[in-house]
Amino acid sequence: MTKLDSIDLRIVDALQTNAHMTAQQLAEILNLSPSQAGRRKQRIEAEGFISGYHARADAAKLGLHVQAFVQVQTATHTPEAHQSFLRLTRTQPEIIAAWTLTGEADYLLRIVCENLSALNRIVQEILLPHAAVGRVQSQIVMDQIKDDAPLPL
Repeated sequence: MTKLDSIDLRIVDALQTNAHMTAQQLAEILNLSPSQAGRRKQRIEAEGFISGYHARADAAKLGLHVQAFVQVQTATHTPEAHQSFLRLTRTQPEIIAAWTLTGEADYLLRIVCENLSALNRIVQEILLPHAAVGRVQSQIVMDQIKDDAPLPL
């Protein structure tokens, strides 16, 4: 894998802002020919620096009015329990992101759902009954003051 030079980083930055940019538009921004910009973009994609392009949906307009961060402390730290919990996070569509952590909690889950009843159902019927889960602590988002931002390049 090659390193990205300053032009490549500018391409990644531009695509984070507008993934629909054409080679022509990139070329105009970067002062390159469209073919050079297109080849660089293809190489950056092929080498995995860009892992995909996604639409950013409006959760509230889609009826998903509750967002929460849920910390999970495991009851056991076996590899089997970890794998089982990972499977659980991957099969629940309301869990839109998950991280392993250092500190008191073992996992941090980002959950988006319709309402508080739906969040309660996820916590009470899905997370707490799982054999690996020892403790769950939820923080409900009151307002998101900054959207998920592009990476700082």
